[in-house]
Amino acid sequence: MKFLQKLTTERFAKSASKFLKFACYFAMGFFALCTVLSFMGRQTFSLHTSTEYFAHAIYAEEDHAPHSRGMTVHMGDDIHVRTGDSDQIDLSVHIGLTLMYAVHAIPIMFAFWCLSRVFSNIHKGQIFTEENASYLLYYGLLQFFVAVFVPFLKLLICWLTNLVSASRVSIATGQSMFSTLISSIVFLVSAYIIHYGVHLQDEVDHTL
Repeated sequence: MKFLQKLTTERFAKSASKFLKFACYFAMGFFALCTVLSFMGRQTFSLHTSTEYFAHAIYAEEDHAPHSRGMTVHMGDDIHVRTGDSDQIDLSVHIGLTLMYAVHAIPIMFAFWCLSRVFSNIHKGQIFTEENASYLLYYGLLQFFVAVFVPFLKLLICWLTNLVSASRVSIATGQSMFSTLISSIVFLVSAYIIHYGVHLQDEVDHTL
């Protein structure tokens, strides 16, 4: 019980919030790097050619089964690419995969930025403020967007890619929709609680 009480002290909360603020910056940098790697053609996918199957192919290399490989990224969705008559991967497929990764990663980067602002304010001792309520609201809305709309955007990009490409792309997405949606709802409720607390405190201050 004493250990739990130490975790709720102001000193610990400020130290933890400072650490979590930099953790958010790290997460933003990580997703930015992954987006760049995807743009460079280092996003993995399952490749089906006329003669072979490669479980972890990338657009940037013609040898799809090397003994060693540098940094690569994986979106978390099940992506399959089938080559056309020339047995080559079209540039349009690479563009489509990059757009799929971008519509997933960019909202998450903005969400982590909003969360970093909350941790920064907590470190300064500013907890029940309208600014924190707003940033939590933005974070929840961005997570809601990622959970509900991003899977449909990926499917749309996949469909558009297949319209202009000789290669064929298929994607199975939305696996983490439920968990992300629950998380977004929690933050939306938290934003409302802080917003309500701030206005309640204002009413008490004006009454006194």
